[in-house]
Amino acid sequence: MSAQGMNDSFEDLRDLYQEVILDHGRKPRHGKRLETFDATAKGDNPMCGDRVQVFVRRDADTIADVGFEARGCAISIASADLMAETVKGRDAGSTKELFETFRELVKTGSCPHCEASLLEPMERLAPLAGVHEYPSRVKCATLPWHALMAALEGSKEASSE
Repeated sequence: MSAQGMNDSFEDLRDLYQEVILDHGRKPRHGKRLETFDATAKGDNPMCGDRVQVFVRRDADTIADVGFEARGCAISIASADLMAETVKGRDAGSTKELFETFRELVKTGSCPHCEASLLEPMERLAPLAGVHEYPSRVKCATLPWHALMAALEGSKEASSE
């Protein structure tokens, strides 16, 4: 493949990822308060106005469902929606590991240490990899995850730090 062909492929992928973010940001599939939930936590990023509340329903040690209510940018809402989609069926430990890997992805744009067990969920989250090009937006992408971690740990509030 020529250099121009590779650049065109990269641009096509970037456009596709932007479409995924905008689609999930405008029409989140999990953007609702769950009727029954075992844990909840709020996250607030006052620097850009993003706010999220995550609701988690468990089935024993497994995350059975996740919903959220959010106000903010498309990146924050899309991240919450993709997160909810990706963590269903996972236990708290593997969800924390997934969050750490996701945080690395949005900070650096790559996933060099992805273990085989994380490849499939990281493919779902790949549209957010481009956030690394805008460091001020990393907190937008990670805020819902911080709220999820706080809910799983029994806290009611999350920090985006």
